[in-house]
Amino acid sequence: MAFQSLMAQDLDPRAYVKAPVNATLLIGGYSHSAGGVLTDPTLPLENLKATVNTTTLGMARTFALFGKSAQVLYVLPYSWANASALVNGQPESTSRTGFADMRVRLSVLLLGGKAVSVSDFLKENNRTIIGTSLMVIAPTGQYFPDRLINLGTRRWSFKPEVALSQKIGKRWMLDVYSGVWIFTSNDSFFPGNALRTQDPLMAFQAHFSYNINPRMWIAFNATYYAGGQSSVNDRFNDDRQSNSRFGTTLVVPVGKRNALKIAYSRGAIIRVGADFSTLSVGWTTSWFQAGRKDEE
Repeated sequence: MAFQSLMAQDLDPRAYVKAPVNATLLIGGYSHSAGGVLTDPTLPLENLKATVNTTTLGMARTFALFGKSAQVLYVLPYSWANASALVNGQPESTSRTGFADMRVRLSVLLLGGKAVSVSDFLKENNRTIIGTSLMVIAPTGQYFPDRLINLGTRRWSFKPEVALSQKIGKRWMLDVYSGVWIFTSNDSFFPGNALRTQDPLMAFQAHFSYNINPRMWIAFNATYYAGGQSSVNDRFNDDRQSNSRFGTTLVVPVGKRNALKIAYSRGAIIRVGADFSTLSVGWTTSWFQAGRKDEE
């Protein structure tokens, strides 16, 4: 069981908001997740309770791609986790500290996302944006094939997604995303020589946000994910998911180049998966580089 699966259920409002090209963002964050996590039914674990603390360091860069605004994002998480459960009916506890799986995301604004420089950015007033992205999670995290609990997954994960961002009036914005997680197999699953596969996991998000002022906003978030049944050595488990989460996000500007982001979410309807709550705090620093007109 890997705590990395909690990250697949992120709530990410305004992920497709337009930004000028040649912008660089440095991102740092901390999150705390706690609650009951349901593991693979083939494992001898019951009533698993866990707390997972994660620090993240990331960088994003906006650029022009065939005349459209695009962004590439890199995020590297480092986690420390404590877990307790009944193992074969006996109470046990364990802890893990190390890197989790790295994330890379490429997004492109297909409609309403013409690539523009900083000087022209404020002249744009697109009310409707349609975007697409591809998230990749690489198996770079700490993984022990003979351990029941890990920080990494020892598999690749891919999430193609399409999104609609619509301004409503002067202050409101609606974001709707639809994507699917696709997983490669893990041929070193517990106890070290088992083959674990997982069906695709559908993921839907909706965010309704309000501009308190031009740079300060609050969002109300919801996500629903379904599917993801797993198998071990071709034996399918009764772990198909059909779950939802709700949360809120507040972004506060700090000076001209910095922003503070605070978010909270928790499980609402849980069939199979992770019934946990998450509180996160992030800091973003951005700067812009002037580009030539013919590069936009």
